[in-house]
Amino acid sequence: MAAGTLGATLLGVLLWEGYKAVGDPDGTMLFGVRLLPRADDAAMPHVAEILGRFADPELAGGEPVGMVVLRAAAFTLRGVAVGFAVAVLVGALLAVLMQRFRVAERGLLPYVVLSQTVPLIALAPVIAGWGGQFSIGSRPWQPWMSVAVIATYLAFFPIAVGLLRGLQSPAPIAEELMRSYAAGWWRTLVKLRLPAARPYLFPALRLAGAAAVVGAVVGEISTGTRGGIGRLVVEYAREATTDPAKVYTALLGAALLGLVVAGAVGLAELLLSPRRRASTR
Repeated sequence: MAAGTLGATLLGVLLWEGYKAVGDPDGTMLFGVRLLPRADDAAMPHVAEILGRFADPELAGGEPVGMVVLRAAAFTLRGVAVGFAVAVLVGALLAVLMQRFRVAERGLLPYVVLSQTVPLIALAPVIAGWGGQFSIGSRPWQPWMSVAVIATYLAFFPIAVGLLRGLQSPAPIAEELMRSYAAGWWRTLVKLRLPAARPYLFPALRLAGAAAVVGAVVGEISTGTRGGIGRLVVEYAREATTDPAKVYTALLGAALLGLVVAGAVGLAELLLSPRRRASTR
């Protein structure tokens, strides 16, 4: 996984610098439509310039940009982690319910799919407005909690659909064998369906992790939540004309956040793999 990530990063750098070297500074136009972006320094700074900007102070005498980006990414990671955890719980419960009861699958699955058609940019302010009227015990609702709800909203869908497909994947002959052993629904779920669902579950978790990051970043932008990487992207974008490299530092911070989540899911898959457990023993 690390080698693949490194290879993809190097390929991206080569494509970036290659297009900057041969691309049109005004962009490639066809019939009045810009097909490729402008290749000038204002739109596409050199990769070395972007990386060097991480070590420069954000403001005169202030902290380095890299520290500011890392702090913002850590702030957003909290909402991503909470949203992802709740999404796993909600998605797994929906998948088990729909597998257990056919009427639940017929009644809920269309609405699960339909939920992903609602524009997130319109839904985020509504969630933030509702959240401001709630409290958890004596603790008032925090803005990052609205971001976590938005991350949950995007992340639960691939888990519910992927796990449902995995739970329904065992062959009929395997189900007949479990019934011949007088195994009830719960034992069949634990001994047969969940192990069979593993190849479907972890790809769904990777998709859910990416969706949670996207939901958290868009949620911070839409709700105006300060302190996170989403808000930092908006703030740095205001300086795009005078300091274009600074904009890309925030974007790379968001990409790093996605890599952290993907790496966590990949590590969990490695640790829970039967082959990994066997080699450890």
